[in-house]
Amino acid sequence: MARRSTRATAIILGRTKLREQDLILTMISEDGSQVRAIAKGARKPGSRLAARTELFCESDLLISHGRGLSIVTEAEVRKRHTEISSDIEHVAAASTLCEITRLTTYENVTDPFQFQILSKALDIIGASASGYNEAIVVAAFAIKVLSHCGWRPEVDTCIACGEPSVSRFSVAGGGILCESCAKDVAGAVPITASQVEWIKSLINSRFEVLASCTIDEDTSTFLLRLAHSWCATHLEARLRAFEFYAGM
Repeated sequence: MARRSTRATAIILGRTKLREQDLILTMISEDGSQVRAIAKGARKPGSRLAARTELFCESDLLISHGRGLSIVTEAEVRKRHTEISSDIEHVAAASTLCEITRLTTYENVTDPFQFQILSKALDIIGASASGYNEAIVVAAFAIKVLSHCGWRPEVDTCIACGEPSVSRFSVAGGGILCESCAKDVAGAVPITASQVEWIKSLINSRFEVLASCTIDEDTSTFLLRLAHSWCATHLEARLRAFEFYAGM
């Protein structure tokens, strides 16, 4: 059967070893669909394809399709994100973004928002050496993506009775609770009015605005851990990269 070739712009989300010299690439294409393809020879020292299909790279690819997995035959880098790869915290943060993207995108299902938000978040992570708050970007990415996918936290009124005065947050329940209703919800944690406003900001504010905000370490840690719990609970998955980053 003859193979056909297509061109695509994609961000590399993951690389899995295949035989001695090849890699299986997991990517998100510009249309938001997840793509898996073999990069032949990408593990060979000095391979041009290896340098152009590194993690977090945004590349223009020529992909050959046929039976079984597709094959990447050409690649040209648009964005290499070298600032990310030079720092372990940046790598951990970017890996978390890619992990969430892998769990919320699918083959042959288009959603351009997913590509656009990941590309923007990686730009901000790469620029975090300029004083940006990296943790708040990761938390915001997690909440924004899951909100887009249908798991938006309720942060306006109590999820049980509609009472505007709230003091607890339930990840499993889906949002904020008043003190009375929280008594019947296992695992509801205390939350302050300031923290509720921060969650609203994670949903509604742009990355650049959030990253340049002044935030105390306790609030930043609370938001990051809440975002991790939100993802793990609603995606029903263990997010190892997120766990590692949150524990740094």
